[in-house]
Amino acid sequence: MMIPNSSQLLIIKCLNLCMKETHLASVFFFIFFKEEAHNSMIYSYQHGFSGFAALLTSSQAKKISEHPSVIHVIPNRIVKLKTTRTWDHLGLYQVPTSSSPSSVKGLLNETNMGSDAIIGLLDTGIWPESEVFNDQGFGPIPKRWRGKCESGEDFNATVHCNNKLIGAKYYQKGMMAEIRGKRKYMATESREFKSNRDAIGHGTHTATIAGGSFVSNASFYGLAQGTVRGGAPRARIASYKVCWDLFFLGCSIVDMWKAYDDAIHDGVDVLSVSLGGNVPEGSEVDQVDFVAAFHAVAKGIPVVAAAGNDGPNAQSVINVAPWFLTVAATTLDRSFPTKITLGNNQTFYAESLFTGPDITTGLAFLESYRHNTTDMKGKTVLVFNKPVSKEGLAAVILAQSVPDESYPYILTSYEHGADILQYIRTTRSPTVRISAATTLTGPPAAAKVVAFSSRGPNSVSPAILKPDIAAPGVNILAALSPLDPDSHKGFGLLSGTSMSTPVVSGITALLKCLHPDWSPAAIRSALVTTAWRTSKSGEPIFAEGSNKKLADPFDYGGGLVNPESAADPGLVYDMEIKDYISYMCSAGYNDTSISRVLGKKTNCPSPVASILDINLPSITIPNLDQEVTLTRTLTNVGPNNSVYKAVIESPLGVTLTVSPTTLVFDSGEVLSYAVTAKTSHKVNTGYFFGSLTWTDGVHDVRIPVSVQTTIMTKP
Repeated sequence: MMIPNSSQLLIIKCLNLCMKETHLASVFFFIFFKEEAHNSMIYSYQHGFSGFAALLTSSQAKKISEHPSVIHVIPNRIVKLKTTRTWDHLGLYQVPTSSSPSSVKGLLNETNMGSDAIIGLLDTGIWPESEVFNDQGFGPIPKRWRGKCESGEDFNATVHCNNKLIGAKYYQKGMMAEIRGKRKYMATESREFKSNRDAIGHGTHTATIAGGSFVSNASFYGLAQGTVRGGAPRARIASYKVCWDLFFLGCSIVDMWKAYDDAIHDGVDVLSVSLGGNVPEGSEVDQVDFVAAFHAVAKGIPVVAAAGNDGPNAQSVINVAPWFLTVAATTLDRSFPTKITLGNNQTFYAESLFTGPDITTGLAFLESYRHNTTDMKGKTVLVFNKPVSKEGLAAVILAQSVPDESYPYILTSYEHGADILQYIRTTRSPTVRISAATTLTGPPAAAKVVAFSSRGPNSVSPAILKPDIAAPGVNILAALSPLDPDSHKGFGLLSGTSMSTPVVSGITALLKCLHPDWSPAAIRSALVTTAWRTSKSGEPIFAEGSNKKLADPFDYGGGLVNPESAADPGLVYDMEIKDYISYMCSAGYNDTSISRVLGKKTNCPSPVASILDINLPSITIPNLDQEVTLTRTLTNVGPNNSVYKAVIESPLGVTLTVSPTTLVFDSGEVLSYAVTAKTSHKVNTGYFFGSLTWTDGVHDVRIPVSVQTTIMTKP
């Protein structure tokens, strides 16, 4: 049967019984003959949720939507990738003199470096020969694992999988259906492999960060040299390839949903998703990737997702549903200073990944209106704020008013750029000498929220704080595909919230090993409430942007992730499925929409609870008019007879009061408290920030508070 060109790739979500074989047949016979049904079907989903993906015409889609078992018909869409020293920086230590894992301490020691954890990654696949996937010293695969490795193009499951890489699947049907008629899949036209093999490098890089094995003496042409490993270096890796570089680089939601479905069945402990759509995002109940993540969380699987790379603009954060653990990106306390010496011997220090040898070239300025650099061939070119192609040029010096360390140039400040431009304009034949970069760790370099990291507030539900947490995501050294031009001996430096996400995924895997009974919400709470708000030197963490400022919750959520403290948070703000349902009700989604998410009939209570009462490890009040009272509930995961007292840091112009001010817990006990916020502002304001901390002298359980006064105009 020929699929009509007017067909659209759709996901049909249905009641649980629809995926029983006989009933599925009845659904499809409702619109097709048997052969047509078979040819139109792309995937069936049955583990975390029920439904299927198919190519349907608009009339067929309308007809199937009328079937009594069909809950929702959703169009496919394409999402994008959000593309060492890290673990020392975060205090998750290994032996500094050896790659041997024989002597570790703290959380790594208590969890045997995550040996029982299974980390699932939805990404571009794996380069299986990389040293970071060696299984030397690994025990047998956990018996609960139900997944598998699939052979394919240049990927032999028997040869390439082991006790480290235990799962490798690939999902291409949705992407191929999406690009049908534009280009046939041909290996000779693309670097891609019709298998889990990673041609791009992104998936190999993120898997290394989350759970790569120890590899000593790795570097990028000598920069950032050291031992590479993941956050949970003995965790098992399950790779689900959902992103492809075919007609374009992207990831089909149809393929992603099937990967989520399989991961739930296979038995992963955490899902790492360095992918996402664009702002503004649609409603949480209609976006298939949001719904798929909800079902994973409902099964007890934390879903760690990228905040996006569209900062420093406000309301640019993605993956904003409250069941995601959403991760922003910071720099490390590491820099790569690069010496620039002008022909007049004036010297500046920029930053780059230029590995040498030193070069001396002519120097030119590229006006903002010019795009052609043909007459500048072989020279070093100065540009302001506008990245240009490096083709034919010796180097590019990029002077930035908004620092962004993700560009592959020699980066300097706007002020230094102006000084260099002055030299160019006053010199007949300006020249420059560029020295190879070196690696500097520790002060004066310090962690800061990088400019590209997407920012809050949440554009879908402003009362839900996003991002949740921040982690290093700039110039992270990890394994790459050797096909990647930025790879050196199988390793490379990449930047993005794609990199910060697996940092948190690896830590989450360790926490799951240490506390197997903790819910995804409890793990998120432990991470958020123990996060750092200062650097190692005690200085506050700043956020890059048009003006560098102190970081606030819309930049980094609770702060910079602190793995060791998260292992023993004292108290957690826990949530169950009923709490997420309460959120959907309070967010204004109707019973029909919520029933679509759950796959069963659901009715919201009357009256609906306030969205401010959702038990998150944060308080965000987007429209305070005079006064409001909200509640939170804490669960003791520490010792018996723990006594906690409230410490309040009120936002400017807002008075916070807590009742009661003291909580006395037995082990496992759950207690609630109320917070009243009262504004003294007489005009509408932007957001002001504070915090609420419960302390027993050992644990400081801190949540961020964000309040915006909105005076309602009375008629």
